[in-house]
Amino acid sequence: MRSSWTARLYIVALLWFFLLGTGACQEAGWQPGRPVPLGEPINLKAQNVKWERMMPELGEDSPELAILHVHPVTQATHLMIRTRRPMHVPPHWHSANETHTVLSGAFAAQLGDGEIVGLPKGSFNYIPARMVHQAWLTPGEDGYQMVLITVDGPWDVDWVGGPPTREHLGVRAPRVDR
Repeated sequence: MRSSWTARLYIVALLWFFLLGTGACQEAGWQPGRPVPLGEPINLKAQNVKWERMMPELGEDSPELAILHVHPVTQATHLMIRTRRPMHVPPHWHSANETHTVLSGAFAAQLGDGEIVGLPKGSFNYIPARMVHQAWLTPGEDGYQMVLITVDGPWDVDWVGGPPTREHLGVRAPRVDR
């Protein structure tokens, strides 16, 4: 009896989202970063992106994070990070494959023990799961460094020697391979 009630509720919810169309998610209280029913599109305007300080203890100097979408089954994540100050992101790794697309400013990355590679606005990189890497963020003319990140699983950060601190602010890449 209980399973038939659950099935009916699920069918009603699916029909509700289907019949109300793409606006149903926002009308139902959908927020950026929260799972959306499978097959539903998302349209999110820049002014509606919800930014949160990654390191509140740094106040206004903290980089900011916006989770845009998390797949309800795979937990694949789309997010953006932005900063107003140059910053070094110390060595870390993720459990899933990660990509970066530089939206503004410049991004320099060192993958493993490789060369530091400069990635200007519009550039892209791919980092396999569990590969240790570090990055340097440099704001552009618009005052921000912003990167779009996609992860093909849950987004996590495993710091090798500890997370960024105030000492990492204002630090630029020591050298850049162009």
